[in-house]
Amino acid sequence: MPFLTRCAIVGGGIAGVIGGVVGLIVGLSVHPATAWFAIIEVGVPAALLGGLLGLLVGLPVWLRRRLARRPD
Repeated sequence: MPFLTRCAIVGGGIAGVIGGVVGLIVGLSVHPATAWFAIIEVGVPAALLGGLLGLLVGLPVWLRRRLARRPD
């Protein structure tokens, strides 16, 4: 798997799980009958932002590696 894709997937996965847990806690404390929707409502945007953040963090590392391999 390409490095940038791997960074985006890992960032999105970690943030999505954290967002899902936060959504579950908030959903259970506000209205337990709709707690499952709060998991989706908080987890999906967190996963998207985490994927974007993972991509942005991985980009300079990828560029540095790419430039270091480049023969002069």
